[in-house]
Amino acid sequence: MQKNGDPSHYDRQQDFQLKALLNAQQDVWRVFQIMAEFVDGFTMMARQKNLVSVFGSARTTPGTKYYDLGIEVAKELVKRGMNVLTGGGPGVMEAANKGAQLQGGASVGVNIELPLEQSSNPFIDRGRLATFRHFFVRKVMFVKYAHGFIVLPGGFGTLDELFEALTLVQTRKTKPFPIILMGKDYWEGLVGWIKTRMLAEGMISAGDLDLFFVTDDPAEAALLISEFYRKHERMINF
Repeated sequence: MQKNGDPSHYDRQQDFQLKALLNAQQDVWRVFQIMAEFVDGFTMMARQKNLVSVFGSARTTPGTKYYDLGIEVAKELVKRGMNVLTGGGPGVMEAANKGAQLQGGASVGVNIELPLEQSSNPFIDRGRLATFRHFFVRKVMFVKYAHGFIVLPGGFGTLDELFEALTLVQTRKTKPFPIILMGKDYWEGLVGWIKTRMLAEGMISAGDLDLFFVTDDPAEAALLISEFYRKHERMINF
């Protein structure tokens, strides 16, 4: 029995439908916001060429081993006619952008709005920075326009980009491109686990181990990418 002052079943249904309508309207506006991010990103990125994405921790500090490695691999890429794309933030990303500028190559960044850590670094060329609210939009920029991934030590975000790339190439959702891990000591445990657990238990195929390379030599990393494109045409991935 309905008590005085309590909403009726009809009223509750009306409230539910109104909330659902308001939520749908918000989602529609969110679609337009996402579309605007894609348009801004595509407009900037379509003007770039020969990009290689360099990933790594935003927490890496100048003067450390991995920061210096980011600088050197970026220089080696530029020497071989490539340009550098990063997540636009500090740490390894800053190092790679810095190395590209020092060597005279294009230095591009696709930044992300985050509560902590992520502000754009000062080594991105003017007119070559885009900032996004949504991670998935930013990911599209990395994969669509990059001709290779170089992955230095990093945290969850770096691993996210690494396994996204491996999955897309493995499933042929994108064209093959070089994926190179730098920092052998850092990646040794993960690579060992991939071999002794994932491969051994049939979760991946033996050929999937060929989807990535491991090296600590910046010149070798850049050479692997340039040699790949001696045999493959450079093009947008999808």
